[in-house]
Amino acid sequence: MFGGGYGVGLTVVDRAESLPAWAPPPPGVTRRRTRLSEVLAPESCSEEELVREMRAVADGRAQLAAYEAVLVAELAARRPAQTDLTDDQPGHSVEGWGPARVAVGVSEFLVDELALLKGISLGAATGLAERSLALVRELPATWAALADGLVDQPRANAIVRALAGQSQSAGGPVEPAVVAEVEAQALAWARAGETPVRLRERTAAALIALDAAAADRRRKRAERVADVRVRSVGNGMSELIVELPTPVAAACRETVDTYARMAKDDGDERPIGQLRTCVTADLVLRPWDATRPTVTAHLQVIAPLPVLGGRPAEPDEAESARVPTDEDAASVDGAPITHQQLRDLLAQLDSLCPGGLQAPTGGSLDISLVDPVTGALRATVTRPELERLVRRGCPDHPDGACSCPLADRPPPVDRYTPTPAQRRFLHARDRTCRHPGCRRPAARTDLDHVQSHADGGATDCANLCCLCRRHHRLKTHAPGWRFTMTADGVLSVTTPSGVTRTTRPPGLQVLGRERRTSSHLVLSGAPPDVDDLPPF
Repeated sequence: MFGGGYGVGLTVVDRAESLPAWAPPPPGVTRRRTRLSEVLAPESCSEEELVREMRAVADGRAQLAAYEAVLVAELAARRPAQTDLTDDQPGHSVEGWGPARVAVGVSEFLVDELALLKGISLGAATGLAERSLALVRELPATWAALADGLVDQPRANAIVRALAGQSQSAGGPVEPAVVAEVEAQALAWARAGETPVRLRERTAAALIALDAAAADRRRKRAERVADVRVRSVGNGMSELIVELPTPVAAACRETVDTYARMAKDDGDERPIGQLRTCVTADLVLRPWDATRPTVTAHLQVIAPLPVLGGRPAEPDEAESARVPTDEDAASVDGAPITHQQLRDLLAQLDSLCPGGLQAPTGGSLDISLVDPVTGALRATVTRPELERLVRRGCPDHPDGACSCPLADRPPPVDRYTPTPAQRRFLHARDRTCRHPGCRRPAARTDLDHVQSHADGGATDCANLCCLCRRHHRLKTHAPGWRFTMTADGVLSVTTPSGVTRTTRPPGLQVLGRERRTSSHLVLSGAPPDVDDLPPF
C-alpha cells in the first residue's frame, strides 16, 4: 500500500487459469495485471483502514502528478520555440486566431503532441502543459510539496492558477522574490486544509496586496484567451459556454432572467429555466430581424447503396439491421439528436416536402452513397443529380439489367487545387478535421495533400483529407510529424516522439463488423465563404 511505503505490481492470468509467471498463456487466454482491489481486498478493511487507503491514494496521485509535470517539462525543453516559424516566414501563426497560451520559449505545437500522447483534447493538453511548466519552472516549492505528498493535486492546481505566469522568469512583471513569498504563504494555507477554491482566492488576494496591478494583468490575459464553445451533454442537449468578464456575464444573466420572468408573468407555463434558455437563443439568433441573414444548414443524407437501389435485404442484412451502431442516429455538428428533434428541425428549416427532403433556404442537401459492407463513401450527389441519374439509367444497358456504376468518387486532376466535386466528396467523407481529436467542421478546413503535391502527391481523394488550419500548419511546418493515409481514408498521424494515432472516416467499418442497411442524416452549419478561413 502507498501508505506503507511500497507498491504492488504483478501480472497474472485469469483466475480460471493457474500458470507459472514464466509460462506462456494457452490460446484464448490473455494475461492481465492484477487489480489492486484483488490484492488489497477493501471489503476486509475497517472504516479506519478505508480512510487511510483513500489518503494513500491521494498521496500517490500527488506524487504521480509531480512526476508527470517533470516529464512534460522535459518534453517541452526538447520542443523549443526555435523550431516554429518566425513572423517573416509564410505559414507562421497569426495573433488573434490562436491566443498564445504556451510558455515562453516552447513550441506552439507541444500541446498538440501532448494531446495525442495522452489521448486528450487540445484544451486539456494546454492546461496540462501550463500547470506542469508553472510547477517546475516558476513554483518549485509547490512542486516539491506535491512530490512529497504534503499538498494534494487540487490545492497545488489552485496555487498554480493564482500565480502561474506572474514571475519575471515566465515573462511576467512580478519579481520572483515576491512570487516566492506569496507561494510560501499559500502552501501554509494549503497544508492547514484550506479548500482549493478558497485557497486560490486567498493566494490571488495575497499577490494583489504585494502587487496591486496583478489582478488586472490576470484579467487581461484571461480576456485574451476567452472563447465560445459548445459541449454535448447527451439526450439531444448541448451546453453553450461563453467566457465573459464577470460584470458582463452578470448583466447578461440578469437580462435573460428578466425577460424570462416577463414571459412567465404573461402566462407562459414552461419552467423558468427553460424560458431562460429560449430567451438566450432568441437574443442571439434574433428570428424577428429580417435584415440579418437567415440561419440555415447543410443536410447530408448517409444512404447505403441497397437502400437507394430498393432491393430486398438479404437474411444476414436483415439481422444486422437490428444491431444499432453509433452511425444510426441523426446528428448536428457531430452530436446525436433524437428522431423527434430531427423532424422538428427539418420543419423549422422548411426542408420537408411531399417528395421527401429538400435543401433548406440558403443551405444545401447532399446524398452520400456508402458501401453497405465497409461503410466507405462511394459518391456524393445532390437530389436533382440523383433524380437525373435514375431517369437516365445506364446508357449502355437501357433495359436496366446491369451493375454499371453511374456515380463514383471524383477522378484525380492534374493540378494543385482540388475540384469543387472533390471538395464536396471529402467534406462528406471526413465531416471534420481528420487530425486525431479535432472536431472542427469540414466546412472550415483546408483540403490537404497527405503526400505533398511538391513531392509528387496526386490531387486525388485517396491523397486528400480535411485538416483545420492549425493542423494543416502542423503537418506542413512542424518538424518530426508524419502523416500517412490509405486509399479509403484511414489517416495515421505519428508524433516526433514516435506515438501513432489513427482516425477513420465516420461510418467506415472495421472488416467483420455489421452491414449497414439504414440511412441517417447529418446536419451542420452552412459552409462559409472560403475567404472566411483564418489566415496562416
